[in-house]
Amino acid sequence: MGMFDTVSDETIRRGECTDIYFERTEETLRAEERNPDVVMEVTASALPDPWSVFCGLNDVINLFEGLPVTIDAMAEGSIFYKNDPVLSISGKYRDFCRYETAMLGFLCHASGVASAAAHIKIAANRRPVYSFGSRRQHPALARMIERAAWIGGVDGVSNTCAPEGIPVVGTMPHAFVMCYNKPEDAWRSFDKQAPKEVPRIMLCDTYCDEKSESLRAAECGATAVRLDTPRSRRGNMHAIIEEVRWELDTHGYSGVKIFLSGGVTREEILACRDIVDAFGVGGSIANAPVIDFALDIVEIEGRAVAKRGKRSGKKQVYEMPSGGHKALPAHCRRPDNALPLLDQYVDNGRVIKRSVIEDARLRLAQSIISLPDSVSSK
Repeated sequence: MGMFDTVSDETIRRGECTDIYFERTEETLRAEERNPDVVMEVTASALPDPWSVFCGLNDVINLFEGLPVTIDAMAEGSIFYKNDPVLSISGKYRDFCRYETAMLGFLCHASGVASAAAHIKIAANRRPVYSFGSRRQHPALARMIERAAWIGGVDGVSNTCAPEGIPVVGTMPHAFVMCYNKPEDAWRSFDKQAPKEVPRIMLCDTYCDEKSESLRAAECGATAVRLDTPRSRRGNMHAIIEEVRWELDTHGYSGVKIFLSGGVTREEILACRDIVDAFGVGGSIANAPVIDFALDIVEIEGRAVAKRGKRSGKKQVYEMPSGGHKALPAHCRRPDNALPLLDQYVDNGRVIKRSVIEDARLRLAQSIISLPDSVSSK
């Protein structure tokens, strides 16, 4: 272990970050000389929304590269529904059982973040949404969180450890404003020192009423004002934003935009999207509920089996012409005009392909457009 309370890549890769019962299972099976060929599937029997977004596949591929297993999976950025198998792994059970803990952790967390980002982006109704929540999670997870949020559709992220190519955005915290005698001094200093390509978005609720500070920031050259009002002082936030918009317009600053951040929820986005130009979202993305995936045996030695509550046999998931999904036994004929969603990524330890982040982001964006009305977010 290193300086911080984190687990190293090498520890995870060796299967040493696992639940103890997998070690005991492995030891017992080895002593009994049992190591059956199995097929296991990852599914979620419940979701926080009607649909979710599959994410975290590349970490799973890296985990199993070189191990004697074969992995079929949905592509990252795919929409899935409850009970859809999103990934299957086949091989001798003892060879990979200890990796279940890490594999599910990769998928559960990343899929939760990507799913929340997607639903929030839909709620914003074409308004820009930025991921501001990496500080709500362990810093070792920052890259994963921003990657998943980007796949989910956000327009930029705040953490400097985001994967290359993702726009990194942000201007100033309250602490910066408080380092000066008055907000105007802070805003003017920022305008003078910040690179030209950085938007002049000024934070306008440090000491005074949002309306008053927003007007003063506009006079200092702000292109947008950011309202990050604490919940204890918010009251009716929509009414506050209406006042800010009115005063900006009345005093000749109709071109100055309003940016809302600070504990913003999906419900607040729905309530304020008519008057807010962009949203900075923290915990509602980074602290999103994980997708409660489980990994279950569906075949042993070629025989279809399942524990109670699960469906036996290896499956393929099809996207139907109507836009819905249908899971069928893998040996069944493909339905007419249906698109199979599970594809091979690892063949007996050899990586066939990896996920490309921009492909995953585009895949999700295109899928959302074609979602059936009955399951789309409002």
